[in-house]
Amino acid sequence: MIIVELGNPLDPQPSALLAEAQALQAEIYDEEHNHALPTDALAAEDVRFFTAREEGVVLGVGAFKICRDDASGYGEVKSMFTSPAGRGKGIAAAIVRAIEDMATKEGLVSLKLETGDELEAAVRLYERFGFERSGAFGDYADNGVSVFMQKTLT
Repeated sequence: MIIVELGNPLDPQPSALLAEAQALQAEIYDEEHNHALPTDALAAEDVRFFTAREEGVVLGVGAFKICRDDASGYGEVKSMFTSPAGRGKGIAAAIVRAIEDMATKEGLVSLKLETGDELEAAVRLYERFGFERSGAFGDYADNGVSVFMQKTLT
């Protein structure tokens, strides 16, 4: 059984997964196109960090950062990653559902994200959950490598 819950990115298992994700990003993208938050930034007060575990082993992580650009604001999905051992088990989908639920409870009106053009499986996952491609947002620039997506929450 997969359990998704709020967690601490600084704990050993999530921290190790984040390091693995960051190493993969560094292999695929040049530094200027890598927008992952550092692990310690994922422990900030305005970030909701989730772990997905099965039998005590953390197999996936994901987070969203609360961005207040108006009265309601939006959540920026960050640091989604599933370990190779967790792939095909619905880990990422369970984390996205938890992010959506928490963002709605926080009163956010939408979720936005930036992912990379090489991460086709991630784009497909977000599309399955109703995210649509959009333009750059926040401090991002349209660089030809990033894929921007958003979803309105109800």
